[in-house]
Amino acid sequence: MDKIVIHGGRPLNGCVSASGAKNAALPLMFATLLAPGPHRLGNVPRLRDIRTAEQLLTGLGASVQNEKGILEVFAEDLNGKEAPYDLVRTMRASVLVLGPLLARCGRARVSLPGGCAIGARPINLHLKGLEAMGAEITLDHGYVEARAERLHGARIYLDTPTVGGTENLMMAATLAEGTTVIENAACEPEIDDLAAALRTMGAKIEGDGTATITIEGVKQLHGMDYQVMPDRIEAGTYLIAAALTGGSVLVQNARADHMEALLSKLEETGAACQVTEEGVRVTGPAQLRPVDIKTQPYPGFPTDMQAQFMTLMTLCGGSSMITETVFENRFMHVCELQRMGADITIEGHTATIKGVSELLGAPVMATDLRASACLVLAGLAADNTTEISRIYHLDRGYESLEEKFRCLGADITRVPAEQ
Repeated sequence: MDKIVIHGGRPLNGCVSASGAKNAALPLMFATLLAPGPHRLGNVPRLRDIRTAEQLLTGLGASVQNEKGILEVFAEDLNGKEAPYDLVRTMRASVLVLGPLLARCGRARVSLPGGCAIGARPINLHLKGLEAMGAEITLDHGYVEARAERLHGARIYLDTPTVGGTENLMMAATLAEGTTVIENAACEPEIDDLAAALRTMGAKIEGDGTATITIEGVKQLHGMDYQVMPDRIEAGTYLIAAALTGGSVLVQNARADHMEALLSKLEETGAACQVTEEGVRVTGPAQLRPVDIKTQPYPGFPTDMQAQFMTLMTLCGGSSMITETVFENRFMHVCELQRMGADITIEGHTATIKGVSELLGAPVMATDLRASACLVLAGLAADNTTEISRIYHLDRGYESLEEKFRCLGADITRVPAEQ
């Protein structure tokens, strides 16, 4: 198993491009199940989760070709109706095949999902919404089995604005008979991206980007030709790296309107944020100021940026606080940061970070995708050498991470773990 070795302490300068967003590409890939195709998706990132999704589509009977970020899918004959445990356990987003399969084929069998161990993320709201649309759902030996001759429109209120639940129900509703209204829907940019792609397939969707989404079902959809939006979480990670190391980094293609909460908090630390025609640039200050954040659903501060921002807080002068409201188990990176000299205490869902003068390189272990990125950032800022193991998490969500950081001046290398 590979590891990453970083010799830190260098300011990062230059420019990198934001890749396509994993969290947008995956639902778009599963949306191809709604129609025979052909489907063409551009700006698809090269990630482990994308490869897993390709295997899942192939197992369901679709034909998939991926060359240089352009994904072509033909879903003419879906001879499979099951998303097996071996694939779903590694990627929670696999559950998003449930809505499209059920809507188009009338039945689906999907393993209960896995993914990063950052807390419970039940799919009960997905299932409750599908039942409201007429699906008959049973749980059998770790699998969700769903059947419906044809789904019908319904008014669905989500107890919490779940992104995956909103996406699953949106896709299912596109082929349902009648009108579906999803209330308290998630408002993330990835929802807008999915809705825009579905409209190119002939779907009738209004209200995406707001808490109420209305979908008027149609009898059939057709193929799409669509570009995946840039990854706001990847872009934010590189912008934090600039502030953390006292450098200046331009992230090309980054959408400032997708990162307003993050940019606002970076400015509070003293970093300079500049929006240009090319993207977003962040320049680090001479001394970082402390800041408090509270993770919230979009447009609030994203939970997927919490770990990376915590690394920044370790070097802010004074005391900072993070309150995590989305996942109950998303502070697992704290122990590893403490190994590098960070002063962090946890009480319930709140972490208090007292700034230190420097971080020290150490051997550390990644626990999940965003924690992996947080430790890379810590290694970039730390004195001496940091070795990060279990980096397979990184490959789920960051395309060419080492190469991009090397372009910015970092001394970072991927090596086999036994070296």
